[in-house]
Amino acid sequence: KRRNGLLKKAYELSVLCDAEVALIVFSNRGKLYEFCSSNSMLKTLERYQKCSYGAPDTSVQLRETQMLQSSHQEYLKLKARVETLQRSQRNLLGEDLGPLSSKELENLERQLDSSLRQIRSTRTQYMLDQLTDLQRKEQMLCEANRNLRKRLEDSNQAHHQQVWESNANALGYGRQPTQQQGEEFFHPLECQPTLQIGFTPDQMAGPSVSTYMPGWLA
Repeated sequence: KRRNGLLKKAYELSVLCDAEVALIVFSNRGKLYEFCSSNSMLKTLERYQKCSYGAPDTSVQLRETQMLQSSHQEYLKLKARVETLQRSQRNLLGEDLGPLSSKELENLERQLDSSLRQIRSTRTQYMLDQLTDLQRKEQMLCEANRNLRKRLEDSNQAHHQQVWESNANALGYGRQPTQQQGEEFFHPLECQPTLQIGFTPDQMAGPSVSTYMPGWLA
């Protein structure tokens, strides 16, 4: 009953207001009920879509067109920039110099001279930095060498001081100094002027007496 009343009201509106009315109703079971004052519901829906979504579509399409045009212009600018850089690179390498004018060649020569000066300056600075680093390392090595030498001298001085104190204590107790203790183990050897095998020193000191007797004396 309510559905019929709704459809009746739509019809009355279309007649009283002389308007194009379309009504679409789906029941709780999914059944479709519709009313259209015109001859075709599809035409009414197309008209509705044009009125509701035509303007936004046009605006979006306009923005997309503007973005495409802007992107294309940006692409053309970048392409021209790349071509200019490539041509400049070839000129710096000494290629494609024929189309250049005298003024362009002079500018190219000045640019090369400036680049050479910059390269030489950078190389000189690099060498100076290396030299400074080597000098710093040399100073560090010299300082380490001086420290080692000082430690060695201090160690030797402490050793001499310890030996001196030990000798002083030994003298205070009536003993030989430490540096002379090693001499007790060495005694001078009394060497003979000549080596006589089979003779004793007593025999060499007295006259030589022969003990041989002939057989007829016995």
